[in-house]
Amino acid sequence: MMASFGHGTRRHPRSRGRTWSRTGPDRATLGIIGLVCAVAGFFVLGIILGPVAMVCGWLAMGRTWAGSRPVPALVALVLGAIDTLLAIIWLAGAGTMGYGMF
Repeated sequence: MMASFGHGTRRHPRSRGRTWSRTGPDRATLGIIGLVCAVAGFFVLGIILGPVAMVCGWLAMGRTWAGSRPVPALVALVLGAIDTLLAIIWLAGAGTMGYGMF
């Protein structure tokens, strides 16, 4: 009669339906979030949104290069790297060129 001590209807409570599972819509959502961050990074805050897009793309790919890769995740990873590189180049150029009014 003690069904509450591990003998319930769900045998593996952490196997499916968790928020950050490796399969299902969560990986697709991370890929799309990374893609949006990567595109927005070209216009504003590339130094912040670029690495965010790279992390989201990497997590959406399942943290591996092997196997099938979702297209939005791969695009987010590549565009995030380009965003970050361009932001670093822009910051290095802004620091050495001496921007000013005159």
